[in-house]
Amino acid sequence: MPEAFIVDAVRTAGGRRGGRLSGWHPVELAAQVLNALVDRTGIDPAQVEDVIMGCVLQAGEQAICVGRNAVLASKLPESVPGVSIDRQCGSSQQALQFAAQAVMSGTQDCVIAAGVESMSRIPLHGLQKVYSENNLGHYMSPEIRRRYPGPDFSQFIGAEMMTKKYGFTKEDLDRYALRSHQRAIAATQAGAFEQEIVPVEVRVGAGTATGEVHTQDEGIRFDASLESIASVKLLQEGGSITAANASQICDGASGVLVVNERGLKALGVEPIARIHHLTVLGQDPVIMLEAPLPATERALKRAGMKIGDIDLYEVNEAFAPVPLAWLKATGGDPDRLNVHGGAISLGHPLGASGTKLMATLVHALRRHGKRYGLQTMCEGGGQANVTIVERL
Repeated sequence: MPEAFIVDAVRTAGGRRGGRLSGWHPVELAAQVLNALVDRTGIDPAQVEDVIMGCVLQAGEQAICVGRNAVLASKLPESVPGVSIDRQCGSSQQALQFAAQAVMSGTQDCVIAAGVESMSRIPLHGLQKVYSENNLGHYMSPEIRRRYPGPDFSQFIGAEMMTKKYGFTKEDLDRYALRSHQRAIAATQAGAFEQEIVPVEVRVGAGTATGEVHTQDEGIRFDASLESIASVKLLQEGGSITAANASQICDGASGVLVVNERGLKALGVEPIARIHHLTVLGQDPVIMLEAPLPATERALKRAGMKIGDIDLYEVNEAFAPVPLAWLKATGGDPDRLNVHGGAISLGHPLGASGTKLMATLVHALRRHGKRYGLQTMCEGGGQANVTIVERL
């Protein structure tokens, strides 16, 4: 069976809401990672056969096919098509899996999987609020409401449900959040992100360039302590979730160059990883965030592997109970989980997070001399992707 290889994987450093990337038009921010993949690998840009771009908030500056628009703003020729997809937080992980399937089928030989999200410029729930206020409808159809009576699907409700179901206390969540910052601090100070981060100029406000270059994740709290994390206000009275033990709103873009054996030869490049297995699964949309657990079980079974065979795991830190429950269910080793921090400390740029995590995973495997890595993410609607890669 033909195989899919990763030639390179890159990301911007995360930008806080209203921060150092907030002045970038998301189309042009996404174009930076496309350009970086071309420049770093030295490929002929005309040989890229498609760009598959994940994006969740496809409105305003991210509307009308942000994937194609990013191509038009990049150094790729206009002959390269682009498409936008939405599997909620796993959008660009799904972009990667679609790219892998394309090259494994032989339909295409060279595809870029990417993602972008400017949460500063396209606010979370902003479009939904506009439609609601103007009586323009709601995504939950009458049939969905009959099948799932109760409140609207909510990630915040799901996070509290996960906390209770798996028996975690607020202190458990806060301690996990502190560890995320500590690992991100250590990784940053050791230069662990240097190979994956694409330097971009700092742009704020309406696009004003400051003359600085953005190379460090802006969300890391270098002064984080258990006391400061524990003092943050609860999102729900009587709950355990706070802004401090949940992922940070973030601006960013990321991308992965995916090819098959024919593509390797045609482009004259060497791979850094091989895609070993792909899984996607749907589950209960009410608890919503639990799907990575059964998805990982399915992926390992189909790949003929055990959790002990995996050297490093990237489990998106949408909320602290998600990776904690994943560890509890899989029997995974905490020392192999999100070794350079995660979305609690580094930020979660929604549609960009999938290929962002893959960039971190493949470079961490190389840095630590490990072989197999597993990535998974919880996604809106109760879904999860799992991707297993082998470092080469």
